[in-house]
Amino acid sequence: MANPVILIVEDNREIRLSAHFVLEDFGFVVFAAENPAQAMEWLVQQKADLILLDMNFGLDTTSGEEGLRFLAWLQQQAWDIPVVAMTAWSNTELVVKAMQLGAGDFIEKPWNNQRLHQVIQQQLQLQALNRKNRALNQRLEDSKPELVWQSNAMNQLMQQLGAVAGTDANILLTGENGTGKSQLAHWLHLNSARSKHAFIAVNMGAIPETLFESEMFGHKKGAFTDAKESRIGRFELAKSGSLFLDEIATIPVSQQAKLLRVLESGEFEILGSSQTQHTDVRIISATNGNFSQLIAEGQFRQDLYYRLNTLEFRIPALRERPEDIAALATFFVAKHGQRYRKPELKLSACALKSMQAYQWPGNIRELSHMMERAVLLTQTDELTSAQLSLPSSAVAKAATSSDQLPMMTLEAAELQLINQALADCQGNKQKAADLLGITKSSLYRRLEKYDLAN
Repeated sequence: MANPVILIVEDNREIRLSAHFVLEDFGFVVFAAENPAQAMEWLVQQKADLILLDMNFGLDTTSGEEGLRFLAWLQQQAWDIPVVAMTAWSNTELVVKAMQLGAGDFIEKPWNNQRLHQVIQQQLQLQALNRKNRALNQRLEDSKPELVWQSNAMNQLMQQLGAVAGTDANILLTGENGTGKSQLAHWLHLNSARSKHAFIAVNMGAIPETLFESEMFGHKKGAFTDAKESRIGRFELAKSGSLFLDEIATIPVSQQAKLLRVLESGEFEILGSSQTQHTDVRIISATNGNFSQLIAEGQFRQDLYYRLNTLEFRIPALRERPEDIAALATFFVAKHGQRYRKPELKLSACALKSMQAYQWPGNIRELSHMMERAVLLTQTDELTSAQLSLPSSAVAKAATSSDQLPMMTLEAAELQLINQALADCQGNKQKAADLLGITKSSLYRRLEKYDLAN
């Protein structure tokens, strides 16, 4: 990793050289400019990680106006370079103005070398953290939840979640793998009063037991052998927002008490620090585990479970809501088709029938992966059941169900076909008539016959 580049803007040659030597001794790459105009020219051509800016120059040695104009110019460039301002005497009004124009800190001349180094390091670390947070927020913005449903089961669930999203109650989402628990957790956050703050998701099953405290609460530099720099924990990252604990049932028993303490008191300590921190987060958890069995076997604390499940919601498996299969498949074909530059792809009727007959053990995740693979491999504009690589039993079941109709009267069959055609055509009577192979007027006569005209 390259050493940080510091640009010194100072008109006094002796001070400029002194700062140059001191900062080089601390391992920085140093460049210097005699005045703001020269600094502007340098910055247009090169990049600095931090600017050490004198506020007073030859034209005006007391007001700091030249330094303030430079700060205003730097703000307009949107380069995001931290600035440490300096002056030969304390001037509270000038300090305030400099801070308002983006200076991160202030130091008086003559400076203490260790103090100068500390201020610069703090500004560089703060800048790195801000950039990480912006990158994290950008990733979150780019990963909006993808929720598609039309089944009664999901309608009921979404109504229930909508009623509690705005509260701060801890929520536990249960259900099989791939049912969309993480998407629903993100949806809950976006529909809460905390939506303008961070949504931090952590896979609890991926955290080694020895790193649990470091990951969740953070650590100070030197807290343990490999702690070569400080780390911010997930509770602090999620401050004022939502913390999503996925696969919550996998937390080792030895670490569950530490999580319980935070949930009960809102307090924790950063590893290597004795100072107690206070957290303000909303906890959303998810699991596919059987808590009753885990608690009975002593693998999960009952008091922690009660803290997590103030409100508990089970997400139905995809096979339990077959009405959503076609809508989800169409959504994923459009999504992956756009990604792989095949926007005109459609699903054939035989493909939809085969998918309806399949049990989807991997749920929505499996459906998405199957659609992506089919989109990638197809050479046509229509995806058929053969291109989906579904198990042969599902294809056979779909064929059987399409060939054999349940026994009913002709009048009942006609009524069922009319209702199905209207549903498939979203109520468009001309399209429904075309689908049934009759004229629009013939369809209207049948609608009147079955009292469906209105």
